[in-house]
Amino acid sequence: GLDNFNDYYDPSLKRARQALLERSGIFIVEGDINDVALLKKLFEVVAFTHVMHLAAQAGVRYAMENPSSYVHSNIAGLVSVLEVCKSANPQPAIVWASSSSVYGLNTKVPFSEKDRTDQPASLYAATKKAGEEIAHTYNHIYGLSLTGLRFFTVYGPWGRPDMAYFFFTRDILKGKSIPIFEAANHGTVARDFTYIDDIVKGCLGALDTAEKSTGSGGKKKGPAQLRVFNLGNTSPVPVSDLVSILERLLKVKAKRSIMKLPRNGDVQFTHANISSAQRELGYKPTTDLQTGLKKFVRWYLSYYGSGKKSAQ
Repeated sequence: GLDNFNDYYDPSLKRARQALLERSGIFIVEGDINDVALLKKLFEVVAFTHVMHLAAQAGVRYAMENPSSYVHSNIAGLVSVLEVCKSANPQPAIVWASSSSVYGLNTKVPFSEKDRTDQPASLYAATKKAGEEIAHTYNHIYGLSLTGLRFFTVYGPWGRPDMAYFFFTRDILKGKSIPIFEAANHGTVARDFTYIDDIVKGCLGALDTAEKSTGSGGKKKGPAQLRVFNLGNTSPVPVSDLVSILERLLKVKAKRSIMKLPRNGDVQFTHANISSAQRELGYKPTTDLQTGLKKFVRWYLSYYGSGKKSAQ
């Protein structure tokens, strides 16, 4: 594994994940994907057959505060990874994280991989869309085998504290009011919440079915695999329902404050058509939101306690 342990959110959570991984025999290198010398060194030490590239600056709203961090991680960082992969011998197959945010302002649902993705609603979405175009280029020129995965609102234990389900849990326990967005004309804001274990199965399915890259020494020998898949749960849930489930699990009434959806990159709804991933990857999500949140809350309470030790 490779991580730069930046402080976009509490690094101690990242360190705790690292300890968990290392107990399972997974070694984590501390470093940055933009450090090309380091990446080259890693490839000299191990002839990697597959690269799972999940590093990115995440979050839709933070892009308005720190746009350059998105360009640095999601565009320059992806190019750094692909540059090292294309020069490696043998070239690895690459599976990487795109995002459901590439569907942007699309109104036709459910979102299908064949839909246009040229109307991003946030800089984050634009960098992920740019990543898909960059992947196309490296596949075309260098014969790199590339599979992009469009994740739909991933949640669960050990997740990101900047995600709504996570900070809702924290704030409900603290008795703080939580913002629930609604679209124009009291429209419902809904998300296709996908439980982490289901996403992991999709990632493994993508690795297992990835074909070998066709280039060597940075030269393409023949056409290589280029794929993109939605990994979602196919049942969008209104955010207000998410809050109701959390209230039941935490046995605390939430203080809801209904607010207009701001124009900061959030879209009204996401809904995945996953027939392609089902067919090609054997992807079949099995965890509904109720079950997944129950597992998350159990983890949250054991990790942070009942809100006394707070999640920053």
